[in-house]
Amino acid sequence: MNLNTADASALDALPGIGPVIANRIIEWRTEHSRFSRVEELQEVAGIGPALFEKVKDRVAVS
Repeated sequence: MNLNTADASALDALPGIGPVIANRIIEWRTEHSRFSRVEELQEVAGIGPALFEKVKDRVAVS
């Protein structure tokens, strides 16, 4: 799933990501224009190392 194009419902479908964090991902993307690396997902409030490990292989940026 592309972090730069996914909508909230798609992000919500990722393991451990609920509607609140999905909206935070979209807010981060809006504030920073786009994700340039998957690792930037860790800058979103509520996404720590354990959650990042769960989703990192299911997301991409382009």
